[in-house]
Amino acid sequence: MIAFRPMRFDLTDLRLFLLVIEAGSITHGAARANLALPSASERLRGMEEVSGVRLLERRRRGIAPTAAGEALAHHARIILRQIDHMRGELGVYAKGLKGNIRLLANTAAITEFLPEALAPYLATRPHIDIDLNERLSTEIVKAVAGGLAEIGIISDAVDTGNLQLLPFAIDRLLLVLPADHPSASAKALAFAEVVGQEFVGLTIGSPLQDHIDEHAARAGHPLKFRVRMRTFEGICRMVAQGVGIGIVPETAAKRCRRSMAIRCVRLTDDWATRRLLLCMRAIEDLSPFARDLVEHLRTVAKGKAGSQ
Repeated sequence: MIAFRPMRFDLTDLRLFLLVIEAGSITHGAARANLALPSASERLRGMEEVSGVRLLERRRRGIAPTAAGEALAHHARIILRQIDHMRGELGVYAKGLKGNIRLLANTAAITEFLPEALAPYLATRPHIDIDLNERLSTEIVKAVAGGLAEIGIISDAVDTGNLQLLPFAIDRLLLVLPADHPSASAKALAFAEVVGQEFVGLTIGSPLQDHIDEHAARAGHPLKFRVRMRTFEGICRMVAQGVGIGIVPETAAKRCRRSMAIRCVRLTDDWATRRLLLCMRAIEDLSPFARDLVEHLRTVAKGKAGSQ
């Protein structure tokens, strides 16, 4: 008679395991799970002990799941998705039950579009929490496809495979210049015309700055930064004082132009105008809470499109 080893993984274990795989790092996965590194490491060791197999292996570029780890991740996604569905369906009957939606979005969506879109949604739904995290669009696609997030907001510049896509917003990147800059009166400029100048950029690790830096590298001119700021307003304030030039979303540039001595110039490069898309595995597979959020964001998108 075969004796089976009992396996007792709680939901925190499963979520942590998936976040570690997504991040490719125990340290970063623990941070995303809001766990201290020693606690997270102990949980992962405990999972391997009770399962009797190795679940993670160290590689040159971080942590990766073993074959057994891939199998566990597959079942963990199913279990957590079912939990979300259960919460959503029970929420119809019990208003006190809290729902949680994991939403990943790129920089422009988080800073320029989602605050206005999510504020009225959350204000009228006190039983719902949103776990919102900033990621590169390529990372968001992998996370949604792998079941690590229900909904993502990405640019249309990435390959999305079989994910379902819905329009959300248009994100135009503008060049911001000091009012006395020689090119301040230009209506449009190509990135190649300014790539050699001194820039004010976003902090290291910003997905949007990574996107801009990638195109600078392709042009053969890595950007020279005089300073890096955490916000678009910070960039525009530095530009207004003549520190350098910057690239920010159109919404931020026009907002700052009202109170700062800057000029906004359109970039002619195709990559500077991006469509932001909602992405998900399939809308019918979402939890009721997540479907409700998608419908709200679709309504917001339609309203914006109609007003343009």
